[in-house]
This record gives sequence, structure tokens and C-alpha cells, in this order.
Amino acid sequence: MKGDGGVLNTIHDVMALDDALLIAQTLASSGRRVVLGIAGCPGSGKSTITETIVRRLGSHLCAVLPMDGFHLDNNVLHAHGTRQRKGAPETFDAAGYAALLHRVATHAPGDAPLYAPLYDRARSLSVAGALEISADVPLIITEGNYLLLPTEPWLSARRHMTQCWFVDVDDALRVPRLIQRHIANGKSPTDAEEWVFRSDEANSALVKPTAAFADEIISLT
Repeated sequence: MKGDGGVLNTIHDVMALDDALLIAQTLASSGRRVVLGIAGCPGSGKSTITETIVRRLGSHLCAVLPMDGFHLDNNVLHAHGTRQRKGAPETFDAAGYAALLHRVATHAPGDAPLYAPLYDRARSLSVAGALEISADVPLIITEGNYLLLPTEPWLSARRHMTQCWFVDVDDALRVPRLIQRHIANGKSPTDAEEWVFRSDEANSALVKPTAAFADEIISLT
């Protein structure tokens, strides 16, 4: 059971990062292509965990496919009237993400590389074809907020993941870290706080209950 601000969940055992690394090593050594999802609220530490796993296993065993590359372009969001909700589920090409995960999951050694978009936070846009995924890498980690949402097309994306974990961290740590990330990416402190408490925390309210659907919960302190 977590303290205030964390995910309250009595279904799963909560594992530490060292345990997660051991499971990732086992998945990478399974002899087949494995897609591991890492979900969690904005600012929960998904990217940090992903980077730690890649560093520990090495790029010959593990590669990353971030969900953030499927952000819709700002011009599209303006046209739809959703620019101020950027980061919400409807502001992603979730169907395109699910389709690429299907290709990744069925990617076999000897196949041609696959290419995926990457999100450039400094320019607030996705760059097409910026990520190359080799067929010879056994473990692909995909990380993002909405991997466990129980609605389509997110459910279709989830079906292509062998496992999906949820990162749990207290809001007292997560929210200030998230504000600092927005400041580092160019927002003023005032604008960063406004965005976090209006947009990011609304998205967090959608994400927190999805911990119930995770295969494992990772606790970060």
C-alpha cells in the first residue's frame, strides 16, 4: 500500500527497480522478440527506468520505442481545437502507435529495420523516421502514459506487449519534477505550473486507475 499521492493498489506486489532489471534481463534472454510496456503518470520516471534498463542490458539486447513520438502535430491540434490539451489521449495518433507495435512484435531476425517517430521536446514536434529499430534486438521497451487505458485503440496497442508495468511515485516528488521539466523545455515558472495543474494533472487522473491493469508495479522513492 502506498502513502498519500501514490497509487493505492492491493492486487499487485510492488517491486523495486533492481527486481525490474532482473525481469527485463529474463525477457531479453527469452529467445524471441518481446515488447515491454512501461506506463505511468506524467513525470513518474518512466523514461528514467527505461534508460536504466537499456544501460544495464546494452543496446544489443534492448531498444526503446516511446509513445511520445505519436503526438499529433500542433497544427493538427489547433485545427481540432485541442492544442491546449496537448498530452491528453486524444492528442496522439494512438491507432498509428498500435499498428507500429504490431509490426514491432512480429519483427523477426533478418527482417529489414523498422522506423518510428521521436518527439523533440525542445521544438514541440514529432520527427518522422528518427528512430531505427533493428530486427536483431530481442527486447523493445515502449513507454508512455496511456499504455494501460482500457479503451480502443489503446487496448489494441496493449495486446502487442508481452508485459506492461506501471511506475508508481508519490505526487510530492512527481509534480515538482514535472514542473522543472517544463521550465527546462522553455516555459516560464508560472506557465509551467499552470500547464501542470491544468493539463498534466488532469491526464494523471486518467492514468492512475490504470495501475490495476498492470502486470507489475514499480515503486520509485
